[in-house]
Amino acid sequence: MGNERFHGTTILGVRRNGKVALGGDGQVTYGDTVIKTSAIKIRRLYSDTILAGFAGATADAFALFEKFEGKLDEFSGNTPKAVVELAKEWRTDKMLRRLEAMLVIMDKKHSFIISGDGDVLEPDDDVVTIGSGSPYALAAARAYLDGTRLSALNIVEKSLNIAASICVYTNNKITVMEL
Repeated sequence: MGNERFHGTTILGVRRNGKVALGGDGQVTYGDTVIKTSAIKIRRLYSDTILAGFAGATADAFALFEKFEGKLDEFSGNTPKAVVELAKEWRTDKMLRRLEAMLVIMDKKHSFIISGDGDVLEPDDDVVTIGSGSPYALAAARAYLDGTRLSALNIVEKSLNIAASICVYTNNKITVMEL
């Protein structure tokens, strides 16, 4: 299968009425071939107080989750501080900067997108998303937030299903977790 990279994923987080939901599809592709349909790309961290999801190379994401958990321990669960410190280390460390992934980190108060370029983005609204199907999931989630009274969890599920119906790198084997 040559030097092709893993593609595709859709991770979506929504905050509504004091609840936080994060979901991801299950598709893993290699080039234009579906390798797995039921991958779980989201995790609960720090005694189930933080949700995290990834897009990109799986091994790289697991290494980043481990680093992030270390930062959370170091900063006593202070999510914003741990996120910034992870991004700084990811960008400057000779080995870490080769990792190819993006992360979504959410707790009860904050939502972040983190990249290896040192980006730490906190969206203006109650939606955060990464991956191939993210434009579709983002549009659907914003429409549901504006036009319905659905819960955060239901918005994530419905929006990811819409993304799966449009994006060839997203499937409908969805996992959603809620805080």
